[in-house]
Amino acid sequence: MHNRIRIHITGTVQGVGFRPFVYNLANKYNLKGFCLNDSRGVLIEVQGEMIDRFIEEIKTSPPPLSRIEELTSRVLVDGEVYEDFSIRESVSHEGNFTFVSPDIATCPDCLKELFDTMDRRYHYPFINCTNCGPRFTIVNDVPYDRINTTMSDFRMCHDCSSEYHDPANRRFHAQPNACPVCGPQLMLLNNEGFAVQTPDPISTVCTLLRDGKIVAVKGLGGYHIACDALNSKSVSLLRKRKYREDKPFAVMMENIETVNKFCHVNAKEETLLLSTQRPIVLLKKKSDCAILHDVSVPPPPLTPPARGWGNLSSTQIGGTFPSPRWGRSGGGAELLPHDIAPDNLYLGVMLPYTPLHHLITKESGLPLVMTSGNVSDEPIAYKDSEALERLKGIADYFLVHDRDIFMRCDDSVVKVVEDSETIIRRSRGYAPSPVRLQYAFPKPVFACGAFLKNTFCLARGNHAFLSHHIGDLENIETLNSYETAIEHYKRLFSIEPEAIAYDLHPEYLSTKYALAQKDTLSKIGVQHHHAHIVSCMAENGITHKVIGVAFDGLGYGDDGNFWGGEFLIADFSEYERAGHLDYVPMPGGEQAIKEPWRMAVSYLYQIYGNDIPLINTPLTPHFTGENKTIVDHPKIKVLLKMLSQRINCPMTSSMGRLFDGVASLLDLQHSVNYEGQAAIKLESIADEHIIDHYPFDIDVLAGTRCRVPFIIQWQPVIKHIMEDLQHKTANPIISVRFHNSIVEMVVQVCIILRGSKGINDVVLSGGVFQNKFLFKRLLNKLSSQNFNVYFQKKVPCNDGGLSLGQAIIASERLKTCV
Repeated sequence: MHNRIRIHITGTVQGVGFRPFVYNLANKYNLKGFCLNDSRGVLIEVQGEMIDRFIEEIKTSPPPLSRIEELTSRVLVDGEVYEDFSIRESVSHEGNFTFVSPDIATCPDCLKELFDTMDRRYHYPFINCTNCGPRFTIVNDVPYDRINTTMSDFRMCHDCSSEYHDPANRRFHAQPNACPVCGPQLMLLNNEGFAVQTPDPISTVCTLLRDGKIVAVKGLGGYHIACDALNSKSVSLLRKRKYREDKPFAVMMENIETVNKFCHVNAKEETLLLSTQRPIVLLKKKSDCAILHDVSVPPPPLTPPARGWGNLSSTQIGGTFPSPRWGRSGGGAELLPHDIAPDNLYLGVMLPYTPLHHLITKESGLPLVMTSGNVSDEPIAYKDSEALERLKGIADYFLVHDRDIFMRCDDSVVKVVEDSETIIRRSRGYAPSPVRLQYAFPKPVFACGAFLKNTFCLARGNHAFLSHHIGDLENIETLNSYETAIEHYKRLFSIEPEAIAYDLHPEYLSTKYALAQKDTLSKIGVQHHHAHIVSCMAENGITHKVIGVAFDGLGYGDDGNFWGGEFLIADFSEYERAGHLDYVPMPGGEQAIKEPWRMAVSYLYQIYGNDIPLINTPLTPHFTGENKTIVDHPKIKVLLKMLSQRINCPMTSSMGRLFDGVASLLDLQHSVNYEGQAAIKLESIADEHIIDHYPFDIDVLAGTRCRVPFIIQWQPVIKHIMEDLQHKTANPIISVRFHNSIVEMVVQVCIILRGSKGINDVVLSGGVFQNKFLFKRLLNKLSSQNFNVYFQKKVPCNDGGLSLGQAIIASERLKTCV
């Protein structure tokens, strides 16, 4: 008898063509046996002479989309003698888990077939194979088999079934396999939900987009709302309908050549745009953002699908659409409207990642706004009935299909910093792949995340399953989405947590969710900025104490104030607040976040007190229309009374609020429509050629004699900004001096802490470090002072990465409770 071995492989090994790969490899080495999916990964039994070479090739040349976490093997003494090698039915073991693959962008082979007129899937918008297509968004359970996906209702035709069972075929055991005969189909609806009679929905949608219409398009993880990105009227109308005044829109472009016409693209950014994740990549706009666009020659019409959509009858609404033959004669300079990403240096760009996107962008020839299908602050719509109800006031038409989405999932957002991918929003293409850590969780833990940009984290072993982007937890719709996703992750990865970590802020919905859970769970509150620092430490494999610099909008502090300009000495289990920005009142509380002019007045009041009427600022003409002193406006009079009597004026040490206040003082932004808007505008005008900075004070004695954190005093910075304004110094110079001041401030504090604590490792985290200009200057300056600097790449530095830090801190505290 030949050698006989059982092999078990864990990792991302389901939904990535692993079993077909093993099948063909076994035949290559003349091995007999079987392989199957189970709830832990892939199980293999083989017998034959060349098992060692078989195992070695699995390790060195696995399928490109797979990720082997562990491969174990043991010799079997006796058992069944196999006559061939086969793929067996999947089995499930309660309590075990395997990884679920993220959704994967259309592969080159499928793309070639999509546009091959001789291929049976020519222009079929749901083409896929073992190397691409939907995964996470259609799976409802494991193992990853068709019966456990939303493709279970589609019975494969003879041709598709033959491919599925053919080991030599690229679609061998491709679970979403389908074609025009047996698979999902498209239908075009108007915004009242009636079907539009058209021989070809895609070509008609392209005509509608060119005509300035707004179309909701059902994608992988939910609905996008699309319009012609070159049509300023359509873009403005979309903003109005979506109640999205200023927040940048993402744009989908057909190919890299198109992207290069509008944006600067380096090699790393191009790699990300073309990656299997296909995220939105933040690219620096070209100064003119102009192209020559010639649409005088229409594209060929698409072949109508061979099958209708569900049982819905086609009803003609407003006339029958002809087979499209559109065009605009001639050519001319066409610009992306300012309204796409107003007052922003960067444009969020993605390339098509589904066959449907490829077909629409190619035929329309347009760059398309592709924004989440929701009204602002709501979760993305992903169910058809929900989309029609919620989006009918935004979209003129709906391009729908009958493949259900099981789990909604927004697009991911990344940027390149120092030639490294840095994730800003971790979602489609990345989730639900776990973050593998050097840290091991002794018990399963659940971390609730924050209020803004929420993600949650389920952790076991050395894996942290960071959820896809949930959004801002500020309404019941998002909370319901949050709770549904939690249960789904617990089921997929067989994790039943023994502890739950939450933010200290008592009004966060995530905190209230945690405190409402069963009493058998250990409930552990975690300070916001400690979680930021530990999240970055964990990603970088650091376990010893570090100097943690946590700069963000705000987080609830141990003293009941709102922190956000923090210097911590921290490890996984504890932290010391070593220093922070001096406190300042936030007049109106949350309203001061939405109206930066309130923070500007607060900063001035702390410095000048009753002398503030003598100060003229850009605020004055903004409020009065005349060159009067700042207190002549009734709003400011009320604000000063609030400040003097400390009425509804919570205290904050937030760096984010300091950026807001300075942006308002420079007359850049007095109210905001999305988080970080004022700071983004302040960054966008900075003159990068200036290297000088404003003075600042560090009250070191407070931290040494009184054993309390030392205070970084921002007052000198504001005073010098006011002097520059009175001398009519240009805003770009003031902006860069302010940025440089923050850089110098951080470096000097870190030098002091290195001297007193003997720590040379600096960890940077918090949303303020999304400011690329600030971050790069700070990184270079700290490195020049021989600090080891660590920052986040795989996990967002904003609140989207907070849950990872929460989970680790809670796990450490559990150890001390045993």
